[in-house]
Amino acid sequence: MPAVPSARERARRELTADILTAARRQLATSGAAALSVRAVARELGLASSALYRYFATRDELLTALIVQAYDDVADAVEAAVAPRRGRSRRARFTGGCRALRAWALEHPHEYALIHGSPVPGYRGDERTTAAGARAPLALLSVLEGVQAPATARRLAPQLAEGAARVAAAGGQGVPPVLVVTAAQCWTALLGLVSSELFGQLANTFDPADAFADATIEALADRLGL
Repeated sequence: MPAVPSARERARRELTADILTAARRQLATSGAAALSVRAVARELGLASSALYRYFATRDELLTALIVQAYDDVADAVEAAVAPRRGRSRRARFTGGCRALRAWALEHPHEYALIHGSPVPGYRGDERTTAAGARAPLALLSVLEGVQAPATARRLAPQLAEGAARVAAAGGQGVPPVLVVTAAQCWTALLGLVSSELFGQLANTFDPADAFADATIEALADRLGL
């Protein structure tokens, strides 16, 4: 039977959630580079020293926000690519791509935090790396067991090394050449979503629903799905 959290533990969890919610509001109004522990504390009516007991530095708070954003989008993508009876690999892959785009449109500031310009002076760690790998590895998992095309060219050494690193992170069941193609599709997907969110499609393919659908289907074609 799982242990029941104490009143102090519950209070800590609730205040931590309140801190993150206030910090996300600050992201929306001021951007990640201007994130301030003191400003978050003021919004919550706390002394800065009290908030520092939860997040020792601004970078700790930023890391928590980044991990939360990565986990949120990964939850959506993983649910969309999960195998279901009668559902093709193509439907799983395109569903995962559409889930990422839908999450980004609903959470533009969180998307900008994890896929926009780097925050000056901030460096992530193993927590952000692990969380950030979840969504692309979920899409890659759709390709497990798929054979590489007979016409596939031999990978250049640098590409082969990169594919090996991806395989070590969770793509062991995917041929290296497909790992590379999947990585190219992932960067194209991010380019699509970023172009839409950051206004690069204005006066061309905006609103971008049809353009996004066509692009996602083209990515599935490229993977041979």
